[in-house]
Order: sequence, then structure tokens, then C-alpha cells
Amino acid sequence: MLTLEWPQLLWLLPLPLLVYWLVPAAKKDSAALLVPFYDRLQPDSGHSLKAGNSSKLKLFALSLIWTATLLACARPMWIGEPINLPASGRDLLLAVDISGSMETPDMEWQGETINRLMTVKKVVGDFVQRREADRLGLILFGTRAYLQAPLTFDRNTVDRLLQEAQLGFAGEKTAIGDAIALSVKRLRERPQESRVLILLTDGANTAGEIQPLKAADLATQAQVKIYTIGIGADEMIKPGLFGTGFGARRINPSVDLDEDTLRTIADSTGGQYFRARSLQDLQQIYAVMDTLEPSEQDSEVFRPTKSLFHWPLGLAFALSLIWLLVHVASFARPRLSGSSEAAHD
Repeated sequence: MLTLEWPQLLWLLPLPLLVYWLVPAAKKDSAALLVPFYDRLQPDSGHSLKAGNSSKLKLFALSLIWTATLLACARPMWIGEPINLPASGRDLLLAVDISGSMETPDMEWQGETINRLMTVKKVVGDFVQRREADRLGLILFGTRAYLQAPLTFDRNTVDRLLQEAQLGFAGEKTAIGDAIALSVKRLRERPQESRVLILLTDGANTAGEIQPLKAADLATQAQVKIYTIGIGADEMIKPGLFGTGFGARRINPSVDLDEDTLRTIADSTGGQYFRARSLQDLQQIYAVMDTLEPSEQDSEVFRPTKSLFHWPLGLAFALSLIWLLVHVASFARPRLSGSSEAAHD
């Protein structure tokens, strides 16, 4: 459907005519010119007719320029057919740890060893695409917590922002409490039964202004349900001087994971704690998340709009340019013809 955002501007269409009628014409004071050979001058009726037609054409062009300019100022818009957005679902925030420890290469995918953040991107990216009825948001945290994507139905953007996340962008430490507090701030205005936070980390709280358990109390007061996921293998081989042979030793790469705190956060908010020791474990955890029942929300309708003001504006500019060129050419033609006649005499 074609519509105008400011149609009242079209009332200015007759303005040039009003100015022409109401404003008195300028008076020209010119001295009389004595022409000795006046009798030899013959009236050129063809030239007069041509001048009249030219004036009408210029008037038409100026009118068209004025109309196109006003139409552009009125901002024509094309409004598409209404699109119904999902009327149910949850407001679900994903808080992902991107601290330096997420670089630990203790996960396997298709026979290759990959780090923890790459594992999260592969699994959580698929989870995001499946949550069609939910508003999704993304928080990335390290030494500080940042809202990377506000709650939105645009799953592709959330997934792209997750895939573009880089290790250490938010700092090398881990601010779990700040990530929870920021999530509560973004969720507390949403419907009570749909506030969900999924927090994924591989360590303990080592930075931030708010302690995780204090942030969990705030989440409980705001009725935000938190699911916590601790990621990291229980065992990995650290190569020695001669690779994985002599000198290699087995270590626990998840020794810094604070499972007790993560479990307490989940239990106190009505959520659940999960432990992901491999990529397959993480896939199963997010499969469980897919079983969350959606809650009813207000239906929303979206109508795509496209601005069209540049078309009449471009027409007005093109006509103005053509009118200017014609005017300059008509002004220069008599001077050129006069010069040629003088040269002939």
C-alpha cells in the first residue's frame, strides 16, 4: 500500500499561484531607446509564437518540479502486507563466557581437537536457530559483561554475533556475577513467566562488581530462572618434550570450574545445573533446553516499510538540471546569432 507520511504538505501545491496573484509585479524603470531604422524592422510573428510556447513549456516544467519536490517532502512510503510475529515463546538470554580460559583445547569435533569457545559456537548456534518462538538475546562476558544483542526475534543476527565473538574481547578474567546482574536488568521488565537465562562458563568468578550469589538473589527477586552450564573436560593430555609420548602427563583442565556456585545459582532461581564434558554432552544439554514450554505473550504484527522519497526527489533534481541547461542555451543563442550577424556586416 502506498501512503504519505506527511500528506498535509501537499496543501502547499497552489503556493506559487498565490504568490503570482497576490504579490505585485516588480516595476522596471528603463530609458527610452531611439532606433533610427525602426521602420525597416518587420514583426516576426513566428518568433512571438515560439516564445509563447516556450514560456508555457517552462511554466509546465517549473510546476512539475514544484510538485515533485513537495511529494518528496511528504515522504511517500510503501507499506507491505502485515507479518504476524510469533505470539508465544520465552524471553531467553544467553550469557557466554569468552574469557581467556575458553581457549583450552580439550574438546573434540569430527576427530579434531578444538577449544571450548569453538564448541560453544557450533552447539549454541544450532540451538539459536531452533528457538523460533522465543525472543533471544546475547551477553558476552569476561572481565566485564556486555550486552551483544538485545532480546529479538532475529535469530540470524544473534547467531552471527555469537559466531563473531573472539576470545579475550571482554577481558581475560571471568565476571559471572556481573553477567547475571546484566541479564536480570534486561529481563525484569518482561512477562514474569518467560524470563530465562542460560549461563555458560568454564571457570569461577574472578572479576566484576557483584558476587555471583548476590546476583542470584537479585535474579530470584526478579523471578528470573537461571540454567547454568559448566563446560570443560575432566582430563586431557598435556604434551611433554617429545609430544604425547615420553614426558606427557594427564591433567584436569577444569580444576578451576566452580561447580558448587553454579549449582547453587541454578537451584536458588528454579533452574538446573548441567555439566558439559564434551561436545556431545553440550548438544544433549541444549536438547533438554528445547523442551522448555513457551508462555503466552501479546501477539505482534510487523508491516515492512520502504521509503520512496528519493524517486520524486530525483525527478525534481533531473528536471531542474534540464530546465537550467535549456535556459542557459536559450540565453546564449541570441548572443551568438548577434555576433555572427555583426561579423557578416
